[in-house]
Amino acid sequence: MARPKDRVIIATDVSGKDDKLVIEIFRDDTKRTRTVTLFQQDISLDLLEERIQTFKEEIPWDFMDSGNFK
Repeated sequence: MARPKDRVIIATDVSGKDDKLVIEIFRDDTKRTRTVTLFQQDISLDLLEERIQTFKEEIPWDFMDSGNFK
């Protein structure tokens, strides 16, 4: 559950943010990978687990066919 001042952004491309990015969970269909990047040294395990759960619920688990990318 998001804390009052937290925001979850689900996007295919993110740039020009004024807010501080703490966690990025990224699905790369070309490499068929999922990665987590932490932009802050101290992140609670609870917060990380919550965001991973949100990712699993909101982002399709199956990779797209990379043959369609140019």
